[in-house]
Amino acid sequence: MRILLVEDDDDIAGRLVTGLRPNGFVVDHAPNGEDGVVMGLGEHFDAAILDLGLPKMQGIAVLRKWRTEKCDMPVLILTAQGTWTEKVEGLNAGADDYITKPFHIPEVVARLRALIRRKSGASSVTLNHKGVSLDTAAGKVTASGDAIDLTASEFRLLTYFMHRPGRIVSQSELTERLYALDATAESNTIEVYISRLRRKLGRDFITTVRGLGYRMD
Repeated sequence: MRILLVEDDDDIAGRLVTGLRPNGFVVDHAPNGEDGVVMGLGEHFDAAILDLGLPKMQGIAVLRKWRTEKCDMPVLILTAQGTWTEKVEGLNAGADDYITKPFHIPEVVARLRALIRRKSGASSVTLNHKGVSLDTAAGKVTASGDAIDLTASEFRLLTYFMHRPGRIVSQSELTERLYALDATAESNTIEVYISRLRRKLGRDFITTVRGLGYRMD
């Protein structure tokens, strides 16, 4: 899933990027509040991690701007330990959850996954469709009970589809959600991963809707 990280502390940002990527997240980083507003409104993200103490524009102002402009992506705010007033202010401004510093990466991962599941209408860590089961917490996939070996990119792509059964997803949307802004993706990369998933899960698991994109029926 694609995450927007708005954090001015390079050490914290580096730790989050390094910790989230192996867990299936693509992370784009904004180092200040103004950039955070622009990226949050101009790009599509599955969730955001937002520090409240930011240069150029405070985190609360960033959050309020997103919500005023109808940006409804789930937001996990970072707060200093013991500052309960910041937590209340952030939640009242439209945040979905908070985590205090210092934090542990597994907790951040768990909270992000919970927010994304909630947004998509799923309540369980395990997503199921046509005999395929995807455990978002353990990173495991089975088909009819048999373990399926997926690469990290294939797992991210399948997770995206499993959160959106029956919906047509364009190739450009998949590219935007699966790659960071500074990453370069070949034009046929998505097609290659779709083909691999079909070989592993069945030809009809993901169908092509001519001229529009793909759909997991």
